Amino acid sequence: MSTAPTSQGKVRDIYDLGDRLLLVATDRISAYDVVLPGLIPDKGRVLTAMSLFWFARTQGLTANHLISAKTKDFPDIGLDKDYLAGRTLLVKKAEVIPIECVVRGYLSGSAWADYKATGAVSGQRQNKGMKESQMLPEPLFTPSTKAVEGHDENITVARMENIVGADLTRRLRQISLNLYCFAAAFAAGRGIIIADTKFEFGKVGDNVILIDEVLTPDSSRFWPVDGYEIGKSQPSFDKQFVRDWLDDSGWDRQPPGPELPPEIIRRTRRKYVEAYERLTGAKWPAAVD
Repeated sequence: MSTAPTSQGKVRDIYDLGDRLLLVATDRISAYDVVLPGLIPDKGRVLTAMSLFWFARTQGLTANHLISAKTKDFPDIGLDKDYLAGRTLLVKKAEVIPIECVVRGYLSGSAWADYKATGAVSGQRQNKGMKESQMLPEPLFTPSTKAVEGHDENITVARMENIVGADLTRRLRQISLNLYCFAAAFAAGRGIIIADTKFEFGKVGDNVILIDEVLTPDSSRFWPVDGYEIGKSQPSFDKQFVRDWLDDSGWDRQPPGPELPPEIIRRTRRKYVEAYERLTGAKWPAAVD
Protein backbone atom coordinates (compact mmCIF):
# COMPACT_ATOMS: atom_id res chain seq x y z
CA MET A 1 0.00 0.00 0.00
CA SER A 2 1.20 3.51 -0.76
CA THR A 3 2.56 5.58 2.11
CA ALA A 4 0.88 8.71 0.72
CA PRO A 5 -2.02 9.74 2.98
CA THR A 6 -5.50 9.98 1.48
CA SER A 7 -5.78 13.47 2.95
CA GLN A 8 -3.88 15.74 5.29
CA GLY A 9 -5.02 18.11 8.00
CA LYS A 10 -2.81 20.70 9.62
CA VAL A 11 -1.50 18.10 12.06
CA ARG A 12 -2.93 14.71 11.01
CA ASP A 13 -2.29 12.43 8.06
CA ILE A 14 -5.42 10.45 7.24
CA TYR A 15 -5.49 7.05 5.53
CA ASP A 16 -8.87 5.92 4.21
CA LEU A 17 -9.37 2.17 4.70
CA GLY A 18 -12.96 1.97 3.48
CA ASP A 19 -15.18 1.79 6.56
CA ARG A 20 -12.29 2.75 8.82
CA LEU A 21 -9.62 5.47 8.96
CA LEU A 22 -6.06 5.49 10.24
CA LEU A 23 -5.29 8.85 11.85
CA VAL A 24 -1.60 9.64 12.26
CA ALA A 25 -0.80 12.64 14.46
CA THR A 26 2.41 14.20 13.16
CA ASP A 27 4.67 16.63 15.01
CA ARG A 28 3.59 19.52 12.79
CA ILE A 29 2.28 22.67 14.46
CA SER A 30 -0.01 25.32 13.02
CA ALA A 31 -0.97 28.81 14.08
CA TYR A 32 -3.47 31.18 12.51
CA ASP A 33 -4.37 28.41 10.05
CA VAL A 34 -0.79 28.22 8.73
CA VAL A 35 1.36 25.11 9.17
CA LEU A 36 4.70 26.33 10.44
CA PRO A 37 8.03 24.98 9.21
CA GLY A 38 9.78 22.62 11.60
CA LEU A 39 8.42 20.06 14.04
CA ILE A 40 7.72 19.91 17.77
CA PRO A 41 9.23 16.61 19.02
CA ASP A 42 6.70 14.26 20.67
CA LYS A 43 3.75 16.56 19.91
CA GLY A 44 1.80 13.97 17.89
CA ARG A 45 2.26 11.33 20.55
CA VAL A 46 1.18 13.71 23.31
CA LEU A 47 -2.01 14.60 21.43
CA THR A 48 -2.77 10.93 20.82
CA ALA A 49 -2.06 9.89 24.42
CA MET A 50 -4.26 12.66 25.79
CA SER A 51 -7.11 11.80 23.42
CA LEU A 52 -6.91 8.16 24.51
CA PHE A 53 -6.96 9.26 28.15
CA TRP A 54 -10.17 11.23 27.63
CA PHE A 55 -11.84 8.71 25.30
CA ALA A 56 -11.52 6.12 28.07
CA ARG A 57 -13.04 8.43 30.67
CA THR A 58 -15.90 9.88 28.64
CA GLN A 59 -17.29 6.79 26.91
CA GLY A 60 -20.10 6.76 29.46
CA LEU A 61 -21.11 10.24 28.27
CA THR A 62 -20.95 9.61 24.53
CA ALA A 63 -19.76 6.98 22.06
CA ASN A 64 -16.57 7.76 20.16
CA HIS A 65 -14.83 6.63 16.99
CA LEU A 66 -11.90 4.74 18.54
CA ILE A 67 -11.32 1.14 17.43
CA SER A 68 -7.70 0.59 18.51
CA ALA A 69 -4.44 2.36 19.25
CA LYS A 70 -2.37 -0.85 19.09
CA THR A 71 0.00 -1.23 16.16
CA LYS A 72 -0.78 -4.96 15.92
CA ASP A 73 -4.30 -3.98 14.85
CA PHE A 74 -3.19 -1.56 12.13
CA PRO A 75 -3.24 -2.60 8.46
CA ASP A 76 0.01 -2.32 6.54
CA ILE A 77 0.16 1.13 4.95
CA GLY A 78 3.87 1.00 4.18
CA LEU A 79 4.99 3.02 7.19
CA ASP A 80 7.31 1.83 9.94
CA LYS A 81 5.36 0.54 12.94
CA ASP A 82 7.82 2.26 15.28
CA TYR A 83 6.81 5.59 13.72
CA LEU A 84 3.10 4.81 14.00
CA ALA A 85 3.32 3.61 17.61
CA GLY A 86 1.86 6.11 20.05
CA ARG A 87 0.75 8.62 17.43
CA THR A 88 -1.87 6.62 15.51
CA LEU A 89 -5.52 5.71 15.99
CA LEU A 90 -7.59 3.21 14.03
CA VAL A 91 -11.10 4.69 14.03
CA LYS A 92 -14.58 4.23 12.62
CA LYS A 93 -15.29 6.20 9.48
CA ALA A 94 -18.10 8.66 10.10
CA GLU A 95 -20.06 11.29 8.23
CA VAL A 96 -18.57 14.46 9.69
CA ILE A 97 -21.06 16.96 11.09
CA PRO A 98 -19.82 20.33 9.71
CA ILE A 99 -19.85 22.17 13.04
CA GLU A 100 -17.15 22.79 15.65
CA CYS A 101 -18.89 22.36 19.02
CA VAL A 102 -17.10 24.88 21.22
CA VAL A 103 -17.76 25.16 24.94
CA ARG A 104 -16.45 28.14 26.89
CA GLY A 105 -16.17 28.34 30.64
CA TYR A 106 -14.14 31.56 30.74
CA LEU A 107 -14.09 34.86 28.88
CA SER A 108 -11.01 34.61 26.69
CA GLY A 109 -9.83 34.68 23.08
CA SER A 110 -12.49 35.46 20.50
CA ALA A 111 -15.18 35.32 23.21
CA TRP A 112 -13.48 38.20 25.05
CA ALA A 113 -13.22 40.20 21.81
CA ASP A 114 -16.89 39.53 21.07
CA TYR A 115 -17.94 40.54 24.58
CA LYS A 116 -15.97 43.81 24.47
CA ALA A 117 -17.59 44.70 21.15
CA THR A 118 -21.16 43.58 21.79
CA GLY A 119 -21.69 42.65 25.43
CA ALA A 120 -22.53 39.14 24.23
CA VAL A 121 -20.72 35.93 23.25
CA SER A 122 -21.97 34.35 20.03
CA GLY A 123 -25.22 36.25 20.42
CA GLN A 124 -25.69 35.23 24.07
CA ARG A 125 -25.95 38.31 26.31
CA GLN A 126 -23.59 38.36 29.32
CA ASN A 127 -23.40 40.30 32.58
CA LYS A 128 -22.09 43.84 32.37
CA GLY A 129 -18.63 44.70 33.67
CA MET A 130 -16.99 41.33 33.15
CA LYS A 131 -13.21 41.16 32.78
CA GLU A 132 -10.84 39.18 30.59
CA SER A 133 -10.34 35.56 31.74
CA GLN A 134 -13.26 35.79 34.16
CA MET A 135 -15.27 32.63 34.73
CA LEU A 136 -18.64 32.75 32.99
CA PRO A 137 -21.79 32.32 35.13
CA GLU A 138 -22.31 29.01 33.32
CA PRO A 139 -20.50 27.26 30.46
CA LEU A 140 -21.58 28.50 27.04
CA PHE A 141 -22.10 26.45 23.90
CA THR A 142 -20.72 28.62 21.08
CA PRO A 143 -20.58 26.70 17.79
CA SER A 144 -18.57 27.61 14.74
CA THR A 145 -18.52 26.50 11.15
CA LYS A 146 -15.96 23.86 10.25
CA ALA A 147 -14.07 25.39 7.34
CA VAL A 148 -12.26 23.12 4.89
CA GLU A 149 -9.94 26.01 4.09
CA GLY A 150 -9.38 29.33 5.80
CA HIS A 151 -10.81 30.38 9.15
CA ASP A 152 -13.71 28.85 11.05
CA GLU A 153 -16.54 31.30 11.70
CA ASN A 154 -18.27 31.71 15.05
CA ILE A 155 -22.03 31.35 14.64
CA THR A 156 -25.14 31.55 16.80
CA VAL A 157 -27.01 28.48 17.98
CA ALA A 158 -29.91 29.59 15.78
CA ARG A 159 -27.70 29.51 12.72
CA MET A 160 -26.42 26.07 13.68
CA GLU A 161 -30.05 24.93 13.80
CA ASN A 162 -30.48 26.19 10.25
CA ILE A 163 -27.44 24.17 9.15
CA VAL A 164 -27.94 20.81 10.90
CA GLY A 165 -31.46 21.02 12.32
CA ALA A 166 -32.87 21.87 15.75
CA ASP A 167 -32.94 18.31 17.10
CA LEU A 168 -29.29 17.58 16.27
CA THR A 169 -28.26 21.00 17.59
CA ARG A 170 -29.92 20.32 20.96
CA ARG A 171 -28.32 16.90 21.14
CA LEU A 172 -24.81 18.13 20.30
CA ARG A 173 -25.15 21.06 22.68
CA GLN A 174 -26.06 18.80 25.60
CA ILE A 175 -23.33 16.24 24.84
CA SER A 176 -20.73 19.01 24.50
CA LEU A 177 -21.74 20.68 27.77
CA ASN A 178 -21.71 17.33 29.59
CA LEU A 179 -18.24 16.54 28.26
CA TYR A 180 -16.89 19.97 29.17
CA CYS A 181 -18.33 19.97 32.70
CA PHE A 182 -16.95 16.51 33.40
CA ALA A 183 -13.50 17.34 32.02
CA ALA A 184 -13.31 20.76 33.67
CA ALA A 185 -14.06 19.29 37.09
CA PHE A 186 -11.51 16.51 36.58
CA ALA A 187 -8.82 18.92 35.34
CA ALA A 188 -9.39 21.34 38.21
CA GLY A 189 -8.45 18.56 40.58
CA ARG A 190 -5.15 18.26 38.68
CA GLY A 191 -4.37 21.98 38.80
CA ILE A 192 -5.58 22.90 35.32
CA ILE A 193 -8.38 25.21 34.22
CA ILE A 194 -9.99 24.27 30.91
CA ALA A 195 -11.00 27.72 29.73
CA ASP A 196 -12.59 26.43 26.55
CA THR A 197 -12.45 23.47 24.21
CA LYS A 198 -13.94 22.23 20.97
CA PHE A 199 -15.48 18.89 20.11
CA GLU A 200 -16.18 17.37 16.71
CA PHE A 201 -18.85 14.81 15.98
CA GLY A 202 -19.83 12.48 13.17
CA LYS A 203 -22.65 10.11 12.35
CA VAL A 204 -22.45 6.38 11.75
CA GLY A 205 -25.93 5.51 10.56
CA ASP A 206 -28.27 7.20 13.05
CA ASN A 207 -25.66 7.23 15.83
CA VAL A 208 -23.77 10.39 16.79
CA ILE A 209 -20.18 9.75 17.90
CA LEU A 210 -17.28 11.87 19.14
CA ILE A 211 -14.49 12.05 16.55
CA ASP A 212 -11.09 13.64 15.94
CA GLU A 213 -9.00 14.53 18.99
CA VAL A 214 -10.52 15.44 22.33
CA LEU A 215 -9.45 17.78 25.14
CA THR A 216 -5.86 18.21 23.97
CA PRO A 217 -3.66 21.33 24.02
CA ASP A 218 -4.48 21.79 20.32
CA SER A 219 -8.25 21.72 20.80
CA SER A 220 -8.45 23.42 24.21
CA ARG A 221 -7.20 26.38 26.20
CA PHE A 222 -5.49 25.05 29.34
CA TRP A 223 -4.43 27.39 32.15
CA PRO A 224 -2.57 26.52 35.36
CA VAL A 225 -4.75 27.06 38.44
CA ASP A 226 -1.78 28.49 40.33
CA GLY A 227 -1.22 32.01 39.05
CA TYR A 228 -4.73 32.42 37.62
CA GLU A 229 -5.73 36.08 37.83
CA ILE A 230 -8.81 37.77 36.41
CA GLY A 231 -8.34 40.82 34.20
CA LYS A 232 -5.52 39.70 31.94
CA SER A 233 -4.51 36.93 29.56
CA GLN A 234 -3.25 33.77 31.25
CA PRO A 235 -0.16 31.62 30.77
CA SER A 236 -1.23 28.44 29.04
CA PHE A 237 -0.25 24.88 28.21
CA ASP A 238 -1.59 25.13 24.68
CA LYS A 239 -0.12 26.61 21.53
CA GLN A 240 -1.05 30.13 22.59
CA PHE A 241 2.58 30.18 23.69
CA VAL A 242 3.62 29.85 20.01
CA ARG A 243 1.03 32.41 18.88
CA ASP A 244 2.43 34.93 21.37
CA TRP A 245 5.94 34.44 20.02
CA LEU A 246 4.68 34.80 16.45
CA ASP A 247 2.85 38.02 17.34
CA ASP A 248 6.00 39.45 18.88
CA SER A 249 8.00 38.42 15.80
CA GLY A 250 6.04 40.77 13.55
CA TRP A 251 4.78 37.99 11.27
CA ASP A 252 1.77 39.08 9.19
CA ARG A 253 -0.03 35.73 9.64
CA GLN A 254 0.27 34.94 5.95
CA PRO A 255 2.08 31.81 4.64
CA PRO A 256 4.82 30.87 4.82
CA GLY A 257 5.23 31.00 8.56
CA PRO A 258 8.58 31.81 10.17
CA GLU A 259 10.98 29.19 11.46
CA LEU A 260 10.62 28.71 15.20
CA PRO A 261 13.90 29.15 17.11
CA PRO A 262 15.26 26.03 18.86
CA GLU A 263 14.45 27.50 22.28
CA ILE A 264 10.81 28.09 21.32
CA ILE A 265 10.58 24.51 20.00
CA ARG A 266 12.04 23.14 23.22
CA ARG A 267 9.76 25.20 25.45
CA THR A 268 6.70 24.38 23.34
CA ARG A 269 7.42 20.65 23.61
CA ARG A 270 7.71 21.09 27.36
CA LYS A 271 4.30 22.80 27.48
CA TYR A 272 2.63 19.84 25.75
CA VAL A 273 4.40 17.27 27.93
CA GLU A 274 3.58 19.17 31.13
CA ALA A 275 -0.11 19.30 30.17
CA TYR A 276 -0.09 15.53 29.69
CA GLU A 277 1.69 14.87 32.97
CA ARG A 278 -0.52 17.18 35.02
CA LEU A 279 -3.79 15.88 33.61
CA THR A 280 -3.00 12.18 33.57
CA GLY A 281 -0.78 11.98 36.64
CA ALA A 282 1.63 9.83 34.58
CA LYS A 283 5.20 10.59 33.57
CA TRP A 284 6.06 11.12 29.94
CA PRO A 285 6.72 9.16 27.77
CA ALA A 286 3.43 7.34 27.75
CA ALA A 287 3.61 3.56 27.46
CA VAL A 288 2.98 2.30 23.91
CA ASP A 289 2.54 -1.20 22.57
